[in-house]
Amino acid sequence: MNCENAVFSPAEQAAAFFSAADDGPFVMLNLLKFRERAEYPDGSEGHLSGREAYARYGAGVRACLQAVGGEALYAGAITEIMIGAVDELWDMVALARYPSRAAMMAMIQLPEYQAIEKHRIAGLAGQLNIRTTPVARA
Repeated sequence: MNCENAVFSPAEQAAAFFSAADDGPFVMLNLLKFRERAEYPDGSEGHLSGREAYARYGAGVRACLQAVGGEALYAGAITEIMIGAVDELWDMVALARYPSRAAMMAMIQLPEYQAIEKHRIAGLAGQLNIRTTPVARA
């Protein structure tokens, strides 16, 4: 199994995601790997760790999620693996619920979101975003 962290989706992957049929609410699983030091394009905030920069993003993204009917469900440090193996653990996991793909697209277009995204970019070495949907109960 190949596993590749990224900070941005390739254009074709993002286009496929947002143009797919909107089949309702989903939870996005975010596996996050932080830079040792934050990297802002203008060289500012060099004293911050990647985790600290991402925390600034996390503090602002909650309001953005709420603005489109979503919510932050959980965030926590990844400490160990019980089953399986990876070359390097992610640093953190975060779960966010979105009412739809359209709501997620609306969120990333909000001026408030665009203002805080610089902290996400500065803090992350890479991530995996995995869309999940509820399993029907018997």
